[in-house]
Amino acid sequence: MENQSTLIRSNAKEIVSRCMAAINNEDFENARKLVHADFKFDGVLGSRDGAEAYFRDMEKMRLKYDVKKIFADGDDVCVFYNLNMSGVSVFCCGWYQVVQEKIKFLKVVFDPRPVLQSSSRR
Repeated sequence: MENQSTLIRSNAKEIVSRCMAAINNEDFENARKLVHADFKFDGVLGSRDGAEAYFRDMEKMRLKYDVKKIFADGDDVCVFYNLNMSGVSVFCCGWYQVVQEKIKFLKVVFDPRPVLQSSSRR
């Protein structure tokens, strides 16, 4: 029988995986169901307060995650992935916090130089 911490870790990892898959499939309605209304995004190039603001941006950008590794520690989930931004593939790390079976917080870190250099050439 699984202990409680294993069950929480599995659920958090599954919730994040399902959300990322829905975004990859441009199924923003189902992705939105996995995120709290007061979701907070903190990224290298900006931040967003609230799920509505975040998903408005996601619908415009239509990002695709190429997940390399995902692991969990309780309600914290870490994902290493490649992301195509401005025509450049960038390696990123996302730290997701899951609260009451929905994503509450996401912090994304990556080296922005390739994206900024690509944007300055346009």
